[in-house]
Amino acid sequence: MSTDLVRVRTGVYHDSVSLMRVSQAVTGLPGVEVAVVAMATELNRGIAAELGFDLPEAGPADLLIAIRSGDPAALEAAAAELDRLLAGLAGRTGGGTAAEHPPRTVRTAARGRAATLALVSVPGEHAFAEAMDAIEAGLSVMIFSDNVPVEQEVLLKRRAAERGVLVMGPDCGTAVIAGAGLGFANVLRPGPVGLVAASGTGAQQVSCLLDLAGVGVGHVLGMGGRDLSEEVGGLSTLRALEALDADPATELIVLISKPPAPEVARTVREAVAKLETPVVTALLGPGQDDLTAAAENALRALGVAVPTWRSWPAPAPPPPDDRPQAAGRDTEGADVGRTGTGTEGAGGSGGGTRAGTLRGVYSGGTLCAEARLIAGTGEFTDFGDDAYTRGRAHPMIDPTLRLEALAEVPPGDVVLLDVVLGHGADPDPSARLAPGIAAAVARGVPVVVALIGSEGDPQGLNAQAEAVRAAGAAVFTSNAQAARHAAGLLASAR
Repeated sequence: MSTDLVRVRTGVYHDSVSLMRVSQAVTGLPGVEVAVVAMATELNRGIAAELGFDLPEAGPADLLIAIRSGDPAALEAAAAELDRLLAGLAGRTGGGTAAEHPPRTVRTAARGRAATLALVSVPGEHAFAEAMDAIEAGLSVMIFSDNVPVEQEVLLKRRAAERGVLVMGPDCGTAVIAGAGLGFANVLRPGPVGLVAASGTGAQQVSCLLDLAGVGVGHVLGMGGRDLSEEVGGLSTLRALEALDADPATELIVLISKPPAPEVARTVREAVAKLETPVVTALLGPGQDDLTAAAENALRALGVAVPTWRSWPAPAPPPPDDRPQAAGRDTEGADVGRTGTGTEGAGGSGGGTRAGTLRGVYSGGTLCAEARLIAGTGEFTDFGDDAYTRGRAHPMIDPTLRLEALAEVPPGDVVLLDVVLGHGADPDPSARLAPGIAAAVARGVPVVVALIGSEGDPQGLNAQAEAVRAAGAAVFTSNAQAARHAAGLLASAR
């Protein structure tokens, strides 16, 4: 019989990403069935109630703790480990004494300090007030929060333009300011390239490819995925381009976006034509360069040779006597070349007895959009979309929904998924993904992985690649090449 431990701690606040990591860590402890550690918002209370916890009265400023275990000793150990984890969070967020009266608003926090940027990471319904407070304090602001209404985004960006500051976001997942990473940030060598991106994982793909080619990045200015939509009109993108054009250390600008609104794309291209700094564009859409091509164009503009992008071929499947193979399938390939090499290269994984569907199981929205455009077929899901992240961790932190989707793919289909490394992401994504990949391959589902990361990322690019490859996947550092390869596997089985 299971036992629940439910506590409410008043006057304790931690950001949602930190608490989701704590919940994940406690849930993974021996004997723990489920754990919810979150601010007691209406949404989080609803999640805990759906899990069957009997909840006391609590408000959004209170910390809710709910743990379930069938072993009293395990429950006690989990509570002790939770206390240790929360103490660590308190230490990182400033262990000042109550007498110091920490600031209660962004504006008062900035007063008397040489601050130029605020990072807002609160539930989406509260982000507007905090971001506007930062703008009125004369700060540029990165809004990590998602689920912010587009009308509020427009108001923030218009006011920022009036105040002469920049709004990055909402739903700005990554940024690098003068070499300092914010949000989901890869470890990049410093250099002369500046990125302006209405895209998070798109910026990570291009910056990581540049890093793998030996070219450094000085700034990554994320605009949020809606900035080049018709509603927002590129308000932050235009300002960011001007800022990098005025930066003497930026020798080349790379402009990246999910498929933009056509009229906004025209406006942005007209603005680009007036800049003194050279600009390479990757505005995804039919007939446009993909992200890998944009990185290669940037290298050529800098006079740097384009390398062969790294890939790891899938291990050979068992002999045909042990498992049915699709006719004509080449299961052992060599490393692939540059964009445009089609489906040659890293080899397939698994086998199949029917021609199925290409299934994109993505954590990154821009990577998902790029793969869909390149493959031209299949069913693609961006699990990082707002619809999937409300009340739960981003899939770059928690792969649960993607693993559930992977487990439901039938034999003969092909799976294409991304694994994104860097600070803020899962510290060891292959540890949880590899068993799901191996199970899929074992039932005849080829798996192709786009591994987005740099050599300096804390997870270890090579270690992660080898781990998912050992599970049976073909691995590419180029999402475009991964998409072409996955589509080729499907075509070869037909």
